[in-house]
Amino acid sequence: MSKLPLIQPENATGQTADLLAAVQKALGVTPNMTKAMANSPAVLKAYLEFSGALAGGALSAGVRERIALLVAQTNGCDYCLSAHTYIGTKLAGLSEAEAEAARTGQAGDATSAAVLAFAAAVLRTRGGIADADLKAAREAGLSDGEIAEVVGHVALNVFTNYFNKSAGTDIDWPLVRA
Repeated sequence: MSKLPLIQPENATGQTADLLAAVQKALGVTPNMTKAMANSPAVLKAYLEFSGALAGGALSAGVRERIALLVAQTNGCDYCLSAHTYIGTKLAGLSEAEAEAARTGQAGDATSAAVLAFAAAVLRTRGGIADADLKAAREAGLSDGEIAEVVGHVALNVFTNYFNKSAGTDIDWPLVRA
């Protein structure tokens, strides 16, 4: 059971109601994570704006989902692992095998492999990457913009992992365990 109440859209008012309505409109559902975040409209708004901005970046949906899977596995977040396995395989075009491989930082194509290697370095060092990690990412063909976005996606997913683990958010996706 969630440690934070899940704010139901039909009971929400003001900015909270507007934010939850936007989630419902965009996704066709209102995930429990966003209902838990709605306890603080500032937290929900920050999440929606950060994830929305990054979704408009250079990294494809499949690559973004691979990063999310790696981060969720690393942080042991079953909520995010469940959500991103579903989103990755049902909406972003990853195969089950690709989603499973991403959890351990593996990918069959060179670009995704380079992104995951760099994301793993960011996670492992908590942002204190070595010059060699940055050099390897650039030599693998990642632009400075893509490198910046990888850091952004790692940060976004660490945030959602920590939020869901702290809140004990009830998993409303097909269950996948770290």
